[in-house]
Amino acid sequence: MKHRFFIACLALLLGISLSGCAQSEYTVTFDTNCGTEDTVSSQTVSAGAAIPASMAPKRDGYVFLGWYRDANLTQAWDADKDKVRSDITLYAGWDRDTGDIITDPENDKDFLNLTSPESQEAACNYKAYFRPAMDGTEQPYVGDTMPFYENGVYYIYYLKDKGDSRNHSIYLVTTTDFVNYTEYDNAVLESTPGAQDDWIGTGSVVNVEGTYYLFYTGHTDGPMEYKEKIMVAVGSSPLAFTKLPDWELIPPDELGQKRDFRDPQAYYDPETGNITLTVTAAQNGVARILKFTLSADLQTAVYDGIIFTDPTGDFWNLECSDTFCIGDTWYITYSGQDDTLWFASSDTPYGPYGEAKRLDGKLFYAAKHVEDGENAFMVGWARRSDAMSSTVGVTDWAGNLAVQKIVQKEDGDLILAPVDAVTDDFTNRRTLAIEEPYVYVEAADDYAYTDAFTCYESFLLSGEFRYDREGTFGLSFDFSGDPELNKFITVAPAENKLQLWFNKGTTLIAETAIDLHPGETYSFTYIQEGSVGIFYIDGMASLTVRLYGASGKPIQLFAENNGVLFSSLRQYTRP
Repeated sequence: MKHRFFIACLALLLGISLSGCAQSEYTVTFDTNCGTEDTVSSQTVSAGAAIPASMAPKRDGYVFLGWYRDANLTQAWDADKDKVRSDITLYAGWDRDTGDIITDPENDKDFLNLTSPESQEAACNYKAYFRPAMDGTEQPYVGDTMPFYENGVYYIYYLKDKGDSRNHSIYLVTTTDFVNYTEYDNAVLESTPGAQDDWIGTGSVVNVEGTYYLFYTGHTDGPMEYKEKIMVAVGSSPLAFTKLPDWELIPPDELGQKRDFRDPQAYYDPETGNITLTVTAAQNGVARILKFTLSADLQTAVYDGIIFTDPTGDFWNLECSDTFCIGDTWYITYSGQDDTLWFASSDTPYGPYGEAKRLDGKLFYAAKHVEDGENAFMVGWARRSDAMSSTVGVTDWAGNLAVQKIVQKEDGDLILAPVDAVTDDFTNRRTLAIEEPYVYVEAADDYAYTDAFTCYESFLLSGEFRYDREGTFGLSFDFSGDPELNKFITVAPAENKLQLWFNKGTTLIAETAIDLHPGETYSFTYIQEGSVGIFYIDGMASLTVRLYGASGKPIQLFAENNGVLFSSLRQYTRP
């Protein structure tokens, strides 16, 4: 009792209340978040004061949303009600200034009665991801592409699968922007029953002083000595060709085989008057890329040797090879069977090449480059599945046309980005399923989901993300109403992978490499048309996906063993 009386007297003498030690001033620290233009200095304010509205930072390209009590923007600071009663750090919230408003048109396709993946796919009208027109009751698809550019027009020749195409005859579609396509009904080059080109394989078109050569692969399973030869057709325009029956190129004797010799890619050099032809082949069971020099009149052909050998040893052919130059760097690209698009670089034309690296995932296949003097693009096809209701995989040959822009990074590596005209075609900003253009999704061992978007017939998503831990996160698509069958576009930081999973993350379909770090902010773009989509982590990676059965349903943001702030979220459809 004496001790308590003494402490009370001491408190009175020192002016201290027994009920607590109340400060008269506090420090407010402002975290302006992501490198703002103006720094907001810490402030010392009186207890119970408000934060003045003038304490607003600026950030180029963004709109300030206000201050928040936490970096994940889950607790907004109410400038009208909240008062400073302790030392505190406030965090700036931002939304990308896209300069558009929500329009929500009423012309969306109704998928309510299209309950099966097959009926949804049949109802889709493809545009940027071109699909050939129906032939009676059969749906044809785009196989290996042979892009060629001239006078503002991209000519995309392709091996047509199914429909009126006999054994992968070559058909043509043209475009000026990779958004709107003109399909030609008749074959440019047809396979010949019982001949060397009983089946037609990939090739290329080259303009040699006004004469157009279409080099292609002639494949036969018949009694001919050579199962594959390089053949050619000639035309006075890029629209019509006539086969030259007396011209052929056969595998050099040193290859020791007569059946794996295909995919000629031609380049004309007006300075030398020669055509360089690269061909994919095999020697001693190892995949190679060969080089030939042809005279412009095709009267002579010299074998120059092997310019590239499969560094992995995994592939029996490096399909659809291509070489091109960006800046001072030369590149060779090819596709490995049931794998991905690869590239390797060199300081000189046709090698020697450095380390081979993958581009995109295995659903973007057989892509070749085309350039128009300003930009370069990879033109390939997005793999499909005949069994659209299956959740086992996406494995069938041919699919929809897919075009992506080639971007050269500072270190010389290549990445793929959306085609500008394709993204510009999506102009109707849509209402999100969340109230704000940001949301923090957090989960421990299980998955956490937040409805965010709608799977329209065609749409574009964009936004940013920042994650806390090494667990997975991304987009979840409803397949059949059973969450255990959901399809995921997954960011997996622990594995440094961007992935497509079926069956709630138990069946891996495709993946590509990424390099992310917790606490850093990354932007993304996702474009989907029908069942075909391409997800981009901007400036880093792309992943082509096939998502049957998701049309008309919600798209969720998910996290597993992670906390992820998704921000600046947008969804767009076409007018």
